[in-house]
Amino acid sequence: EPTPFRVAGRVLFVRSFGGVTFVRLRDRTGELQLYCEQGGLADFERLEDIDLGDFVEAHGVAMATQKGELSIRAERLRLLTKAYRPLPTKTSFKDVESRYRMRYVDLVANPHVAGVFRARSAIVAALREFLDARGFLEVETPTMHTLVGGAAAKPFKTHHNALDLELFMRIAPELFLKRLVVGGFERVYEIARCYRNEGLSTRHNPEFTMLEYYQAYATYETLMDATEAMLRHVDARLAERLPAEHAAWASQRAFSLERFARVPMAEGLARALEKAGLPADVPQRVAADDAPIKEWAKAAKASGREIDWTNFRAGAKKCESPGELVFCAYEYVVEPFLTKDYRTEAGDKSVPVFIIDYPFEVSPLARKKDSDPSLVDRFELFIEGRELCNAFSELNDPEDQDARFRAQVAKKSRGEEETMDYDADYVRALEHGLPPTAGFGMGIDRLTMLLTGATSIRDVILFPLLRPETDA
Repeated sequence: EPTPFRVAGRVLFVRSFGGVTFVRLRDRTGELQLYCEQGGLADFERLEDIDLGDFVEAHGVAMATQKGELSIRAERLRLLTKAYRPLPTKTSFKDVESRYRMRYVDLVANPHVAGVFRARSAIVAALREFLDARGFLEVETPTMHTLVGGAAAKPFKTHHNALDLELFMRIAPELFLKRLVVGGFERVYEIARCYRNEGLSTRHNPEFTMLEYYQAYATYETLMDATEAMLRHVDARLAERLPAEHAAWASQRAFSLERFARVPMAEGLARALEKAGLPADVPQRVAADDAPIKEWAKAAKASGREIDWTNFRAGAKKCESPGELVFCAYEYVVEPFLTKDYRTEAGDKSVPVFIIDYPFEVSPLARKKDSDPSLVDRFELFIEGRELCNAFSELNDPEDQDARFRAQVAKKSRGEEETMDYDADYVRALEHGLPPTAGFGMGIDRLTMLLTGATSIRDVILFPLLRPETDA
């Protein structure tokens, strides 16, 4: 006797041919066809009440159609939920803002979208697996802070009525996590919701998710090795969890994870200036009124490089130290061309690039290099021109940290918004002793974009921030 089955799902389509009606269902495991035959299905006429988008339950036995498709020969059919709005088709539901606003419809109409979010879940699980296997402890730290800190960004403000206290939504969990290292949690991480009151773009959303971890008795060089291993581990797990989707995404990638480049910032700047046909002293001269910008622009364009000289000059004029000038020049002369300049041996793909040895002036929480105090032990990783992660050997000298906090406060007093407050409690924590520690931060949204080939951060956030909907 055939084994009876009971299945349920959302109706994707209904087609009738004489006395036979085919109903296709979808649930979390995939799609399945119901074979409904007049005389074999009780209340066959009630099929007329079934619409696209409805949820139904069917009882029946397995069979194969003439084309060999596995189906359920339905004997009983029950309507579970009525959909009062029709489902759009793939071709009719193309408007990007509508897709973001009605993600609940987008996930049904566009199965590849659901695949991206399954991938995101698999990526987060793989990150946890990687860190848990290495003895890290997952923790939760506050999302509302009394001070602005952890990164240079403009915060969201809120107010605690009972305490009559101004609070700031978390920019980064860094300072709380390092307090835990002081307290003896020598390997600690958090997958944290963070908030930055900045503009919207294909790479920036005001609310985002990041992984931060801290490891005692490690250096930024330790974390570079770990980062390479972590990314390969996550990609391998993604291939195991979603083999078909991963194969499609991987086939379209313009980068390789086989080899990573490590480039000191000053060295990368010198190399980029040379490739652009520009003199080595451009960073020092670009802000001057007599700087030969047109001549430089012509030389750079002849080498195939379009440099944003207007913003480069404006940024250079705000710089207050040699280190800030180097960083400003790097942002306009080096970073936009990393994908072009660092390639595999075959030249067909770009390679991930660790930019290392940042000026200390732009790294207020990083430890100075023993060999050159004008630099810090820090790296940022770029893949396909996107900054993916930031890490450094942590500053654990309370006097040095005190001075850097004061420098940040001085900048704020001059009108700069993206600065940190003086955190006296954090300095006090350092006075209790922070062991040599390295810290790492990476955007989960950007990692998901990278591995799934998404071109906008909104494509990897289920409900991205949008302006309120207005009546037509």
